[in-house]
Amino acid sequence: MKNAFIPFANPGAAFQARKHEYDEAFSRVIGSGQYILGPEVETFERRFAEWLADASCAAGDCIGVANGTDAIEIALRALQGLFPVPSGKLPAVFTVSHTAVATVAAIERAGCVPILVDIDEASYTMSPGSLEAAVNMVAAERPDLAPMAVIPVHLYGHPCDLDAIMGIGERHGMRIIEDCAQAHGAAYRGKRVGTLGIAGTFSFYPTKNLGAIGDAGAVYTGDSALAAEMRALRQYGWKQRYVSAIPGINSRMDPLQAAFLDINLRHLDADNAARRSIAARYDALISRATITPPVAKPEVEHAFHLYVLRSKRRDALAAFLHERGVGTAVHYPQAVHSQPAYAGRVIIAPDGLPITERVVPELLSLPMFPQLIQADVERVAHALLAWDKEQSS
Repeated sequence: MKNAFIPFANPGAAFQARKHEYDEAFSRVIGSGQYILGPEVETFERRFAEWLADASCAAGDCIGVANGTDAIEIALRALQGLFPVPSGKLPAVFTVSHTAVATVAAIERAGCVPILVDIDEASYTMSPGSLEAAVNMVAAERPDLAPMAVIPVHLYGHPCDLDAIMGIGERHGMRIIEDCAQAHGAAYRGKRVGTLGIAGTFSFYPTKNLGAIGDAGAVYTGDSALAAEMRALRQYGWKQRYVSAIPGINSRMDPLQAAFLDINLRHLDADNAARRSIAARYDALISRATITPPVAKPEVEHAFHLYVLRSKRRDALAAFLHERGVGTAVHYPQAVHSQPAYAGRVIIAPDGLPITERVVPELLSLPMFPQLIQADVERVAHALLAWDKEQSS
């Protein structure tokens, strides 16, 4: 009998396993008559904030929003409201080009100018050296821009080098907004990401480590003034009902999604442990002759939202695996600065983005989700070993 195809991701597996919990939550929300914000959202916000703090710091505030892109936009708008740049200048925000395009789209939606920097070749996250060079370039060559913020992206679940990045931010008067869309539960020097900068933004897209059944997002902050500003911004700028104190948007977390997220939050530590176990098994079984597995730096705890290989024959490897019943994905096929919407008009670091451009064509994501059974992990690894043998012969 032919083996079933192994999907790259399978969010439905978790939802089916917890169906009775979702059914109860659905009935509770429908019966409540409260369908915008309300107690379900407030409960999830409180519990997620407490989970993030995890005894390593006092719990701050979590603001539930409609999606992860809005989370970044709202955090940046709030920063501009509390810490405006000098008159006549535009706020500059530094991030990486190797990220989901949502990061850069949100920067522009917030009225800021994105400056794209290179990545570290081992972790695929922001290079502090490239960031420093880009900040110095803006200071020397762009009098129309005022450096305001840095958005390090904890890509694939691997935390960025936050000590170095936060040091650069402090020297240049910039705030750090962590993009944690792929890093629910990742930690840097013992603290969960999202709690180290002035704010941490999260996406709860269904395939994330903590996913909803649809779109949802959140911002976490330990700054009460920033939290108040963001709560107003997510709902038309209201600080008093129906009265807009500041220009805002409509980005409210749906209470049904909040109820589902609260269920998944209770399972998140176990789900992340399963992801790390799968990653460890891949590591143990995969030959390093023709492919490079991911690495975790010693000061971090990787959340393994994705398990990303590197191969000079990435597309051929993906086709080989597909023929053997293994699904894969590419995150991401083009860096932001090379995409049609941004090519030629976004500002990039002075030395260019050579590591980004070298790495992007070589990255391939393997199946990774908590319900992936051991036999399928073995099948994936043995298919990779067959590839390695074929390439080496």
